[in-house]
Amino acid sequence: MKLKRLKLAGVLLASVLVTTACGANAGSIYDDKGQVYRKALSGDMTTLDASQATDSLTFQIMNQVYEGLYVLDGEDQAIPGVAKSMPKKSNGGKTLTIDLREDAKWSNGEPITADDFVYSWRRVVAPETASEYAFIMFDLKNAAEINQGQKKPEELGVKALDKHKLQIELTKPLPYINELLAFGTFMPVNQNAVKKYDEQYGTTEEKTVYNGPFKIKNWAPDDKVEIVKNDQYWDKDVVKLERINYKVIKDQQAGASLYETNSVDDTGISSEQVDKYEGDPAVFKQLIASTWYVSMNEDVPVFKNKDLRLAIAKSINKEEYVKEVLNNGSRPLNQFVPRETFKSPNGEDFADGVNSPLQYNPEEAKKHLEKAKKELGQDEISFTFITNDTPDSKIDAEYLKSQLEGNLPGLHMKIKTMPGKQRISAMAQGKYEAAMAGWGPDYADPLTFLETMTSENPQNTSHWKNKEYDQLIKDANGKLLTRLEERDRALKDAEELMLNEAAISPIYQTGGTKLLNPQIKNIQFHKVGGDVSYKHTYIDKSIDRETGKKKDEK
Repeated sequence: MKLKRLKLAGVLLASVLVTTACGANAGSIYDDKGQVYRKALSGDMTTLDASQATDSLTFQIMNQVYEGLYVLDGEDQAIPGVAKSMPKKSNGGKTLTIDLREDAKWSNGEPITADDFVYSWRRVVAPETASEYAFIMFDLKNAAEINQGQKKPEELGVKALDKHKLQIELTKPLPYINELLAFGTFMPVNQNAVKKYDEQYGTTEEKTVYNGPFKIKNWAPDDKVEIVKNDQYWDKDVVKLERINYKVIKDQQAGASLYETNSVDDTGISSEQVDKYEGDPAVFKQLIASTWYVSMNEDVPVFKNKDLRLAIAKSINKEEYVKEVLNNGSRPLNQFVPRETFKSPNGEDFADGVNSPLQYNPEEAKKHLEKAKKELGQDEISFTFITNDTPDSKIDAEYLKSQLEGNLPGLHMKIKTMPGKQRISAMAQGKYEAAMAGWGPDYADPLTFLETMTSENPQNTSHWKNKEYDQLIKDANGKLLTRLEERDRALKDAEELMLNEAAISPIYQTGGTKLLNPQIKNIQFHKVGGDVSYKHTYIDKSIDRETGKKKDEK
């Protein structure tokens, strides 16, 4: 899925936020009475409509307020959600029959039925919905043809056998189908609400109906999202949190100040603050299964040139970037598929078997640039780089500019900032030249990264096209599915082909360093799909927030 990233300073903003939080009329967003979890968000979600979600922040919140047939446990394995049990497979694994819970309800009290899933999935693949994520359903029978206008939505391979029994027809058996069904696009929408609100469905909390452990109480765009326990949820007795208050804080220094005044429980911190908080019991670090890279739009004439792309990819000092600019545990990356995420059939890290030519090498970069200049007939090459209008994103862009212009004489990069939603929209529409982009896995297979670079995939914002690559991915998702060693090699060959053409310029694998209140227990972190689940989370107030120890311990 698409990622959003933010980081750095603003002392004035921090002081204003702290004053607001500590004032007599601070407001409920910072209130910690009862089982309330307060989290600083680096940006806002974009929608509450499962058919329209594309970015990580949106999926993170949707993970709390919606529930699919299956959900992921702490090991990222699928377990029943709205489904009563795991699928019964027949027809060589291409037919799934799933029984639904009879006590599952929508937040408005309506029962959840098999027909809700039929309606929701048909809606995703219908061309008029224009879902960017329709492709993730293409393994359902007739889904691709429906999305391309060749068949009707009623021909999709899903039907309600009765009120609480669903049948799914696949084009082929998928080894990761259970986990795929837990992904956000497969979550249901309430038919009556969609029909009532039409295109406005999912745009506000009032125009949305939920079926997860929580529901939205208040969504103030670019400010806050307040969610509360859903008293209609079938498993409500295990849900301990009464509220989750998300506050949009684009400046992470301000987030840290709010943490220090006990106004939030969870916030990212800037690179400058990592050393300051080292050793603090609130510091939480993790390596995240997501890749950040420079996307170069090949609809722009200069980026059609392979040597220019290679010059850019080899001119960025990634080691220095992650240490000096990010300083949050991120790692330099020369590939697309991140490390410590997927295993090959032999048990080794998939990424270890991929050879990339895109290491930092300024001398080689200059040679590629000179070749590009001759081919393009230009001594000076200019392009515009779009990025989020946040302190950290601006610093990232300035670093990239210094690297590219310093290592590549005659190359000029102009920086243009815009809100994250606009950047994502501009990239989706192809209305950009270059940008920093991020991708996180939707399901537990390298294909979730590599498929996005096929010629017709809507997530391929670089518009790179290669028939050999497309065929390798098609084979890996088709005839090689049960021939695991051959499939693994095909996927690696595809990634190496893409990297040798510098279709993208990988920069780093995300590391997360943040402040997390030691009182917060039982968060489920995920490498795929929505980043976290809070269904089992609770606040243990017998823990001292400052020391991380029991209050009665000396």
